[in-house]
Amino acid sequence: MAIDKGSETTTKLLTLLNVSATKAGKRKWSSEPSRPAEKLNKRKAVGFSGATTEEDSNKDDISDAGVVQEPHEDVEMKEPEDVADDEDEEGDAVDATLDLYDRHFGPDSKDLSSAKRESVEQKEWKTSKSRHGKLGNIVEYSVGESSSLVEGSSKVAIMDKLRIPFEERQSKLPQELASLQNDLLTMLATQKDLYHTRTSFENSQSMREAIMLHALNHITRKRRRILKNNERLAHASKSGVDPPEDVLDQGFTRPSVLILLPFRSFALRWLSALTSHTPSPTYQVENQSRFQSEYGLPPGAVDKLAAAEPGSYPNDHVEMFKGNVDDSFRVGVKMTRKSVKLFAEFYGCDLIFASPLGLRMSIQKEKNSDFLSSIEILVIDQVDALTMQNWEHVQFVMSHLNQLPKESHDVDFSRIKPWYLDGFSAYLRQSILLTAYETPETRSLFNTSLKNVAGKIRTERRWNPVSAPDGIEQVLPAVLKSAVQSVNTVVFVPSSFDFIRVHNHFRKNAGVSFTVLSEYSTNQDISRARQAFFGGKKAFLLISERFHFFRRYKIRGIRNLIFYGPPDHPQFYTEFLSYPFLDEDVEPSDVTCRVLYTKYDWMRLERITGTGEATRLIQRGSL
Repeated sequence: MAIDKGSETTTKLLTLLNVSATKAGKRKWSSEPSRPAEKLNKRKAVGFSGATTEEDSNKDDISDAGVVQEPHEDVEMKEPEDVADDEDEEGDAVDATLDLYDRHFGPDSKDLSSAKRESVEQKEWKTSKSRHGKLGNIVEYSVGESSSLVEGSSKVAIMDKLRIPFEERQSKLPQELASLQNDLLTMLATQKDLYHTRTSFENSQSMREAIMLHALNHITRKRRRILKNNERLAHASKSGVDPPEDVLDQGFTRPSVLILLPFRSFALRWLSALTSHTPSPTYQVENQSRFQSEYGLPPGAVDKLAAAEPGSYPNDHVEMFKGNVDDSFRVGVKMTRKSVKLFAEFYGCDLIFASPLGLRMSIQKEKNSDFLSSIEILVIDQVDALTMQNWEHVQFVMSHLNQLPKESHDVDFSRIKPWYLDGFSAYLRQSILLTAYETPETRSLFNTSLKNVAGKIRTERRWNPVSAPDGIEQVLPAVLKSAVQSVNTVVFVPSSFDFIRVHNHFRKNAGVSFTVLSEYSTNQDISRARQAFFGGKKAFLLISERFHFFRRYKIRGIRNLIFYGPPDHPQFYTEFLSYPFLDEDVEPSDVTCRVLYTKYDWMRLERITGTGEATRLIQRGSL
């Protein structure tokens, strides 16, 4: 075992080894398994880093939210769902699978090398552009040699047990969505990171099902490998022969897939994607009614957005905010051969659905993030929505991924893959980011936090101009550099930091009457502000983009618009241009609009004006 992460990493690792040795009594970590033969059958669950004694396994698990869970079964109980599948793993597309899964996540990963790690740290990425089916134009980042996108590789990578039923369901989809799923699976099979910047509500559920199939395949293959090794060790013990040495099959803790989401309603959508691959009666979904009650709407509640007349709210707003929009949650999911167990204890689960805020609160409360130490697949859905929340929560979670754990959690160190012990798991984690558009924050996340030595892929999108409401584009002034209009003026501010700056500026000018609508405004504040502005009692109305994202009110009384920077959501631009004409007898010549921007607003500007026009505007330096 080679450790080149510095003295701090070495100290942490040695501490873990000492803790493990203390907890295990006579059992000490070495390069070979060292365990009393008579206890092998009692320790078959150790491969999952769970309870290792009959006494421990009978204790009730307590979830992170403090809810008492059902006792989780360990392998020594030999329940049908916790034994290895009958079919031979190597009989399931063996040759190509070894090139795809084992090449990356095997104990001797072919993708991992000191040269690649150094290139990643130095950001020495080689880029190339191409086109990949329904995913469109892509930019591929690589260090050294990496596995390429091969047509049909998705079929080889997915186990027959999961692939064949999926293909049967897929045959009923429109060809457009089926092709999108196949192209996505082909890309994910290479184990490269994916930053998809073209998601839409029309294709999002099909993409979730493909990604969940990839994640479920990963979990199933890992579980099958561990269970077969458990059987090999037990057989060796009964036969009185030396135990096999090639049983490096796990990480520090059991959870290997993390899916970050903005609201509870999206956890329901991802669960639907998961259960589409685990249908009844083949699988049982335990605690499903509880999950529906806690992640859906309360009994008797009416979803105003879903029940509203078509056109009352923009479609993207309805799709984003229908259902339960609580943004603080976390739930573990344990996969067995015959069941999906919701609300599993974190250290006994395989997959975690959570919001960044929910995970942060859990980590800060427990002062421990060890359950994130062995994440091998990370999915962040609706990244654009997370930028409208507190982006620092996302950064906090990312900083705690794939760190050396503080405690051993009864893991058998002789079965941990070497690159975990060396502290290199972050270089093998596959990250999948899904967003409708890019922002500087999301691009920075892609550039700095994704270190996969297999490479990473970013989709490119050439934007067309946003369609303006009928007739308005003919009368809006092309360039307005005059002073701020004095009445009936809305100032729209995308950035929260800029909103504070603009708000303070207005407060310092005592002669200016204004009111404010922000994400912190109460319903009473909103009503007063809208009435004061529409009635002319307030000359200026400051609106934050986050307010409009969460509330989507139609504002009346507008004659002048000032965008203190292009909005992140391009549709917000046209929506505000249409609001003056909610009032009667308003002529296009009565309306003025001005947009302030810098070269750093390129991504936002591109989504509104189109790629070509944004280039010309940036070069010209004015709008």
